[in-house]
Amino acid sequence: MKWGDKYGPEYVNRLYSMVQRNISIPFLLTCFTDNGDGIDENVSIQALPELGLPAGIPERGWNKLATLATGLGGLKGDVLFLDLDIVIVSSIDDLFSYPGKFLIIKDRKLRRKRIGNSSVYRFEVSRYQNVLDDFIKNFDWVKDNFRNEQAYLSYGVDKLGELEFWPESWCPSFKYACVAPWPLSYIKEPELPPNSKVVIFHGHPLPSEAIEGKTHNWYRPIRPTKWITEHWL
Repeated sequence: MKWGDKYGPEYVNRLYSMVQRNISIPFLLTCFTDNGDGIDENVSIQALPELGLPAGIPERGWNKLATLATGLGGLKGDVLFLDLDIVIVSSIDDLFSYPGKFLIIKDRKLRRKRIGNSSVYRFEVSRYQNVLDDFIKNFDWVKDNFRNEQAYLSYGVDKLGELEFWPESWCPSFKYACVAPWPLSYIKEPELPPNSKVVIFHGHPLPSEAIEGKTHNWYRPIRPTKWITEHWL
């Protein structure tokens, strides 16, 4: 899903390339977007679904909840949602076969809460329209009680008793699982944890910044991370 100007078409094309190299089953990559210019012709481009939310609301990723709509872009069955700024580092076949109705990353920072990180989640198309309906109907309550879309998504699916999490090692956070603790992070290059499939990036650094070792906070320095260049292309 791509909207606005934060990510250009190169992110979609790079995602397609990573998926293609790391899957052994037939696949279709669909991009829901408000601007399909420059996107690889092998990617199916669909219009960005409209949520009908009030104008001028804070950006908290609410658009991603439109993936719960019945008949999403003509898709059927189980689909895997992937954020644009992830780095796929090994086979993702297991993400399609791992048992569960709704699977999402367990948020590393919120271990005591049942909240997922929506960089990677798998669900059955049309199964969760009621979660989307409740979001639209009660939007004022939602925006006052949930920090972002993934917090509400986790809440809505968990109410149905269907929220489940990927094995923790599969989708590590670059910031929290790859970067060494301070002060070792000043001298030690971030490492790829064993059994990783998809490395997720939230906030800063972006993958391009991690490659360069660009630091945004003095207490979280990042050394140049060469192994990202092997996978993020």
